[in-house]
Amino acid sequence: MLKIGDSKLINSWAFYDWANSVYSLVISTAVFPLYYSAVTEGKTVSFLFMDWDHPDSLYSYALSFSFLIVAFIADFEVKKLYNKKKFMKFFCWMGGLSVCSLYFFDGIDTVWIGIVFTILASVGFWASLVFYNAYLPEVAHPEQQDRASAKGFIYGYIGSVILLVINLILIQKPDLFGITSSMASRISFVLVGIWWIGFAQITFKRLPNNVYNKKPKEDYIWRGFRELKIVAKQVIEYPTLKKFLLAFFLLSVGVQTIILLATIFGSTELGLETIDLIITVLLIQIVAILGAFLFSRISEKKGNF
Repeated sequence: MLKIGDSKLINSWAFYDWANSVYSLVISTAVFPLYYSAVTEGKTVSFLFMDWDHPDSLYSYALSFSFLIVAFIADFEVKKLYNKKKFMKFFCWMGGLSVCSLYFFDGIDTVWIGIVFTILASVGFWASLVFYNAYLPEVAHPEQQDRASAKGFIYGYIGSVILLVINLILIQKPDLFGITSSMASRISFVLVGIWWIGFAQITFKRLPNNVYNKKPKEDYIWRGFRELKIVAKQVIEYPTLKKFLLAFFLLSVGVQTIILLATIFGSTELGLETIDLIITVLLIQIVAILGAFLFSRISEKKGNF
């Protein structure tokens, strides 16, 4: 078993970003929102015995619901779990297979498939990241963690750009492959799922499990809620921390809203062409690669506080 601080272990951990970031770019930001918007544009969607005259609102509610589920998962004592790898694997497979299942969302009558598997894929992605991030202290020493984290971001940006370019060729030139544009988009969802699950196996092969030989605790689910209650009481005693957490919450919500809904807004409200939106997203990813590298070096020299 590789020891903490080993470059091979750090690279394997960071490589999970290469695997799962294709979901964040292709499904959350670029291709799927545009596909969903095109399928539902100007139509009324029925879901959960309700008629939605604005299907984009249904999509945003679905994502919000998935984040609520992940918030409960994150409240559990993740760092103290003895089998983080099993949980991470479970949510990886859940997310990847859910993304592949979006293939069956082929029209207005199957919008429910798109919504249900959007929720499951989002939960799988973000929940697996909860356990992925909790692994950092077990793969890198404190002085290595900034660079290790940046390496993960860089791997993720590069990997997701590669697959997005492949999908872009598929969607823009479907005739070359003997398929329709709609079919090309649906195939791109399957490619994301296969990429995510396939490359994640490299990470799972080397990640340790139960490094500190912890034994399973009873009632670990409700224990997380009790710990959260204690923390909430302690936060009240620190007004500066309370303001910081509130500000960070608002910032995070704002950024995530922009990332997840930007292409839908650009398509439906601004009337921008699909190719223009995807190229813009690609340029942002390239800038992000440089940003991740630069700020990891600044963090090493100046610190995080």
